Order: sequence, then C-alpha cells, then structure tokens
Amino acid sequence: MFTGIDEVDWASLRHAYGSAEDVPGLLRGLASPDPAERESALDGMYGALHHQGDVYDSTLACVPFLLALAASGEIVDRAGIVELLVSIGAEDTGRDDGVGSGLCARARVGVRAGAEVFVRLTGDADPSVRRAAPEALVRFLDEPARVLGLLRERCVLERDDRVLHALTESLGLFVRRHPGHAAGALELLTAQSAAPYDPGLRLAALGQLADCAPDRLPPDLVTVAVGLLRERSARWAGRRNGVGCPHSGTLVSRLRQLRPSDEQGSQLLRTLHRGLGDRLDERTALLKGQLTSPDAVDRCNAVWMSAGLLREWRADWAEPVALVGAQLGAGEDWLRDAAVSVLEDLFGLAAPAADDLAALVASRPDLWVQRRERGAPTLGGPLKALARSRDYRATPVLAEVLAAPVVPDDLGHVIGHLGTAAAPLAPALRRRLGEVVPDSPGTFERAVPLLSALTALGDTEAVPEVLRLLRGLPMGLRLREAVVESAVRALGTFGDAAASEVIPVLRELLGTECAAVAAEALWSVEGDASAVLPVLVGELTDGRPRRRAAVGALARLGPEAGPALPGLRRLVRAEDLWERVSAACAVWRISGEGELAAPVLRTAWTEHPHTRRTITACLAALGPAGAPLHDLLHTELAARRRHLASPSGGYGSHDLLDDERLVRACGEVLGAGTGV
Repeated sequence: MFTGIDEVDWASLRHAYGSAEDVPGLLRGLASPDPAERESALDGMYGALHHQGDVYDSTLACVPFLLALAASGEIVDRAGIVELLVSIGAEDTGRDDGVGSGLCARARVGVRAGAEVFVRLTGDADPSVRRAAPEALVRFLDEPARVLGLLRERCVLERDDRVLHALTESLGLFVRRHPGHAAGALELLTAQSAAPYDPGLRLAALGQLADCAPDRLPPDLVTVAVGLLRERSARWAGRRNGVGCPHSGTLVSRLRQLRPSDEQGSQLLRTLHRGLGDRLDERTALLKGQLTSPDAVDRCNAVWMSAGLLREWRADWAEPVALVGAQLGAGEDWLRDAAVSVLEDLFGLAAPAADDLAALVASRPDLWVQRRERGAPTLGGPLKALARSRDYRATPVLAEVLAAPVVPDDLGHVIGHLGTAAAPLAPALRRRLGEVVPDSPGTFERAVPLLSALTALGDTEAVPEVLRLLRGLPMGLRLREAVVESAVRALGTFGDAAASEVIPVLRELLGTECAAVAAEALWSVEGDASAVLPVLVGELTDGRPRRRAAVGALARLGPEAGPALPGLRRLVRAEDLWERVSAACAVWRISGEGELAAPVLRTAWTEHPHTRRTITACLAALGPAGAPLHDLLHTELAARRRHLASPSGGYGSHDLLDDERLVRACGEVLGAGTGV
C-alpha cells in the first residue's frame, strides 16, 4: 500500500496549511487499527489536502496511495476513502483559474487510472464499501456499456437496502453522464419505481426519474410519493436511531452527527424535490404531505427541506409555513428546534406561524435568551422569529428582556423588524444606550444594535444619549469608525429635533474619516448643500469605502450636487462594480439624464443580481424618469426564482429578506409609475 511513499519529496509539495511533510503520517493513519486515529486521519485529509474542495499538488501525489488503501481488504473504513477519492476526482465546474482547474483535471485523470479498483469494490464484503463504489464506478470508468452491465448485475444480487439506494442513484447519474446509453438504465429505474419493490427504493427511483426522465413519472406523483413515504416510515419506525459515531472533535464526526437520524429518508425526498425543480405546485403538495406525516422524523426532514424551497422560489408559502409552525408544539425538542431555526430566517414570511411562535414564547420564558458557555448571550430563536415576523406580541416580551440585568447584544437589530409596534420600547432602548461605556472594549457590540433600533424607530428623544456616546468615543477604540457612523446615521434620521446641538457635532466630523456620512447627516438636518458639497467632492478622490459613501450622499443632494458631476462621470467607468453602480445612480439622480447611467445599471442588474436592490432604490428616487429600466422590474416581478437563490442559505442568511424587499420595492416603483 505504501510502496514508494518515502520516495516522494513531500516537503516540496503543498497543501492548505503549507508544507505537505505531514501527509505520509495521514496516509498511514488511514490504515491504523485504532478507529479514532483513522477518523482523525480522514479529517486531516479533508482539512488539508482537500480543503473546501480544493486540490493541491500533494493531493495528486496521494491519489495512488488512496487507491491502494481502498483496494486493500485489510483496511477498515474504506468507504470513507472511496468517498474522498470521488470528491477529489469529481468535476469542479466552478473553477475558472488556470492553476486550480488544471490540478482538478489532473486529479480526475489520476482517479480514472485506478477505476478498476471500483469495479472490484462493487462486490466487496463490506456493505458500506459497496454503497460508496457505484458512484465512483459511474464517474471514473470510461466504458458505459460495461458500467451499465455491472450496475444491472449488482441490482439483481444486492440485498442491502442502503446499497440498493446507492445503485439507484448511480443509475440516475449514469443517465445524465451517458445519455447515448441511457435506455437500459431508464428501464431499470422505471421498473424500480413500481411494485413490488420496497417503498424506499421506489421513492429513490422516482427521484431519479424526476431529474432525468420526468415523462416516465406517474400522473399522480405526489399521492404516490406521500403514500410510499408513509409506508416506508411505518416500516422504519423501530429501526431509526442516532448516528452512533464516536463523539470526537474531528470535522468528519461533527458532520456525521449533524445528519438526521433517518439520513436515507431525508436524501430520498431531497432528490425528488430537486428533480421536480420549478414544478412548485407539486413540490408544495409534496412538502405538505411530508409536514403532515404521522412520523416525527419525516416531519423534521420536511422542515429542513422547506427552508431551501422557500429560500429559492417565490410563491404563496402561507400553508407550508403554517405547517412548519405547527411543529413548535411537538413533544420532541429536536423537531421544535428545527422549526424555530427555519422560521428565524423567514422574517415576514413567518407570519402564518406567528400564533404558534407566540404560544411557544409565552409558555417557555427559558427560551427568550440563549446563553452560551462562551460569548455574550443572544436573543432566543422563538422570540427572534416572532419579532422578525413583525408580530406585535413580541413587544412586551422584548420589554422584559430589556429590563433584565444582561441584555443580548443582538436584540437591537431584531427590534427594527417590528416597525411601529416597537415604539413602546424606545425609553428602555435609550436607557440601555445611556449605560454603554464609550471607551469599553465591547462598545461596538453593545452600541451599534441599540443605535440601529433607535434609528429604525426615529426616536428624537434619543439625541442626548447619541451625542453623549459620540463625544465620549476615544481615538483608537476598536471599530470606532463603525460606531461613529451608526451614531451619525441616527442623528441624520432624527437630529433635526435638536438641530442646534446636532449641527456643530456633525460639522466637526466633516474633517474626519467619517466625513461623507457626517455630510449626508448634516444635509438631512440642515438642508444646506453649500456646507457639505465641497467635502463630498473632495471625498471622491479618497479611498474606496469613503468614496462610495460620498457618492451615495451626493445622490441624495440631487441637482444641487451638479458641481460633482465630472468626478462622478469618471467613476461610472470605474473598475469596481459598486463604484460604477453607485456613481451611475448618482449621475442620473443629479443630472436627470440617463444616457450614461442606464446602460451601466442594466448591465449590472443582469450580470450581478446583488446590485438589484440598490438600482431599484435609485429608480424609486427617479420616479417616472427611471422608466427606461422599468422593463427590468417587470421581468423581476414575473420571475419565480429568487434573484439571489441560495437553497443552502446558512446561519444568519438574509438572502430571502433581501429578495422580499426587492420584490416589494419593484412593485412600489411600478405602482407609483403607473398611478396604481
């Protein structure tokens, strides 16, 4: 297995963390009799030699040894090695850099050279190896007829249901990779999708057909699929248990622990959903069937799937969201926590679940604040989700949290979503802002969320506390500039109520690194363009972050910013995307002429979807003058897929919120433009 390993000049090779001198130890660790050492070695391979999917020269050097390890019947946990080889050799369609794509291509060649290993492993005595081998066989053996014959043979001989599912998935992969040889594979999949096959295998086959041959699906697909799911769950109910892997600290073990207890059932429905694509009526009906299953594990899987569906597609999601909310009353903590996690990131779309959220918040004060072993406490998920859904019932509970000795730092960011319903919280927010020590290490974490909330509420009575904070911030404070900008924006929003106190402070800031933000706030309070225009024009030649802030402020000045047009027109041709977009918006708003700006904004809208909210805000300010780009808004409103579709999302993801705000803004612009 390790013949020649010491002849490789590992010190001259690199991986994610530098020299590859430690790689021989990792490879030998994969052959260790100690399970913990094997898992640690596999974790190290993913972490260093295949970090986030990257391939290095040391990864290429490992491939022959990994193939030898996979082929050896003496090695335990060879399935993990096969999965690693599949990942290393898989196509990376996202790479566009020459070096990275070249290494990936060489990795594929290296794994393909050992494809005969995977042929032998399809009949291995270890079912976990047999489960991992079919995908490798389809990907790396360049003999389609032989591959199909081997898959057909294994489908007849195999008795392990997990391996049978892997074979079914590999048949679908075969159809996609070898369309000219697909007929035989499709016949197998069609046969597997009907009785008398096991309900789980039928679901697996339906998922593959949905993706590669939807014309072969039954007309009553949803009814069939939901029935099969429930039949399968009834059979599996007594067999489900936890992952059962060692609770080590490795990446591999943590990933395994995050898998659902019925990972196969989850995968079956994910595959079917993915295959249905934009057939949202069927996907919604399927999701509703999952969310009303008698089996709690099926419902939990459905909750997690709903997150991806709602994040990627625009539709009326009220009924599925209400069904997710219904899981909050389930007796299983893990199901409740899953529902809370999904509802947190739905913001206003979580409104149909508000009654269930409010009931949970009322009955479980222990969930109002989440306390961790390390770090500051945060707002609890149920209360956060309720507030983000704009439900007024969150207000009195947030008031109690604000009155506690320790307040979660993120509370201020959540309050802004309540709108006017949060108005009763203003006095407590002012009091908490008054307790912030300006020169403390945690000033940023404590002050910025509170300033955000007070700004959202437009609380004019907060001016004294904001000024106190501003005047007390010492130079050299960590993230001082961000705190100053938040305070200045607050003063720009409601500072005209105390203009005599606010104006001198803002003028003092015109000579600092926050000049552009201060100038914009001063314009809001005083309305004197002559006082801020020279500062903003000067900022156009400064560093990129300050320049962009200045461009945004000049746009707000409108025609009074005419003297800045020469500098802004130069920025319309800047290399930086956001400088081009913000400058184009400013030029159009200031000059009223869209000939220069409109083509730039149209291109950015099409090629960079994350610019769309900025461009829509510009069109809202332009009114009827923005009509040359209104076709983009009509197209956006007609689109079913969200503009920044991200099915996976992630902790703290605001993609869905951004998209909902974009849709609302497009409708408002077009409504105003047509007199609706």
